[in-house]
Amino acid sequence: MTPEQRRVHDAVVSGPRGELRGPLRAVLHRPELADKWQQLGELLRFRTSLPPQLKELAILVTGRHCHAQLEWHIHEQMALKAGLPQAVIDDVHAGRRPTALDDDGLAVFDYAEELNRRKTVGEETYRRVLDRWQAVGAVELTALVGYYTMVAMTLNCHDIPLPDGVPPPLPPAPE
Repeated sequence: MTPEQRRVHDAVVSGPRGELRGPLRAVLHRPELADKWQQLGELLRFRTSLPPQLKELAILVTGRHCHAQLEWHIHEQMALKAGLPQAVIDDVHAGRRPTALDDDGLAVFDYAEELNRRKTVGEETYRRVLDRWQAVGAVELTALVGYYTMVAMTLNCHDIPLPDGVPPPLPPAPE
């Protein structure tokens, strides 16, 4: 590693992530980008107004939409630890709107699903998130989906592998 790569690497592993994995492995080739990336990721993962299980729900919806195998693998475990029920994870995995979510969960699911599918959200979907978490929460949720889309694209384009022995958890992306 160059000194600049080492500095960014050390900042990542000494922070809340505790390790350098996933897309940062590829992005570290451009240390300045990796540094900004890890700062944004840390903010969105650890310091937003959204509850952890709902952040993980939005990440899973995005990972599923993007066919991001490693993103799904990592965040399925994180979603379970955050308290997202397995039934909800199974529905998202199958591409279904979860039936075991409360109104807050459905607001996040619908927002993330619509934003991934349409690249925007309608007024009703936006209003449901705005009413619960105000403008800050709507901005954070939009940024979270956008950030994890960038993560997914990086993982997919640079073939960041699943851990040894882990089969792909999602169907392959269509050609």
